[in-house]
Amino acid sequence: MYSPATFATALVMTMFSAVFWGSWANTYKGTKKYAFELFYWDYIVGVVLISLAFAFTLGSHGATGESFLANVQATDRADILYALIGGFIFNIANLLLVAGIAIAGLAIAFPIAIGIAVIEGVVLSYALQPKGNPAYLAGGVALATAAIVFDAMAYKRLGGGRVTKKGIVVNVISGLLMGGFAPFVTKSMTMGHALTPYSVAVFFSIGAFLCCFVANPYLMKHPLLGEPVTFDGFWKASAKDHLLGIFGGIVWGFGGCFNFIAAGFVGVAISYAIGQSAPMIAALWGVLVWKEFRGADGKAWGYLTLMFLAYLGAVVTIAMAYNS
Repeated sequence: MYSPATFATALVMTMFSAVFWGSWANTYKGTKKYAFELFYWDYIVGVVLISLAFAFTLGSHGATGESFLANVQATDRADILYALIGGFIFNIANLLLVAGIAIAGLAIAFPIAIGIAVIEGVVLSYALQPKGNPAYLAGGVALATAAIVFDAMAYKRLGGGRVTKKGIVVNVISGLLMGGFAPFVTKSMTMGHALTPYSVAVFFSIGAFLCCFVANPYLMKHPLLGEPVTFDGFWKASAKDHLLGIFGGIVWGFGGCFNFIAAGFVGVAISYAIGQSAPMIAALWGVLVWKEFRGADGKAWGYLTLMFLAYLGAVVTIAMAYNS
């Protein structure tokens, strides 16, 4: 299989994972009257497809480790289960995060959900795989969290954010689950005859896919916001809407595969910490493409500047964690 040969390559892959994770939701903006709960079925298919594509290409050809099929045959069954559980947990967290943003707005959802996820995911992953200098890693996580808060404060200046008990509860649960999948990925990559990053990506995506048959039908009937939807809307959706959903999943899957591949070199804690800086990329899309900050006041732009500086500082500090 292919594996990054240098730290610089692995670091670039973690940064690109943040770019992909912060970009996939843009595909939903291109759909027309397509409920997100229905869009998500297309999205998860895209995640599975790109994970399999990585597994049978880069994951099966290269100078290091085992090929995908050889690894699946030889690995401990418990590691497969860990990856499946990680994907299952992630999928619930992702659905709740989208609902949390819809209920409370980005200004509330980002600091609560992603802030909790970054801290929890890094701490638990590092406890299982203590790779990197803990002081630098903690500093990097603090800067990443600060960047998320600055991002939220910038959106707050736009008038976003509605503090309700429901919004807070949904985002707290989302954050706890989003941070909770990382330790299962760590276990699957480190315990016994471990999975390769490509095998992790495949079983992680399958776990998320299976979760859809449990969580998504429930949310379709009992949405946290808006009216219930049925599968009639899925079959009536245009080919463009379906393709956008699949493409959104492919974009997220690229980020997932890059993050897992990099984690095989630098450790899950470092890779996860940088990858979860995706909200900053989403903010860039908002500024440069969707013009969400057109007419924003000086304070909003000041918070955005602080956000980008904190994000760059987080990447540099976390990189120092590996080299120290």
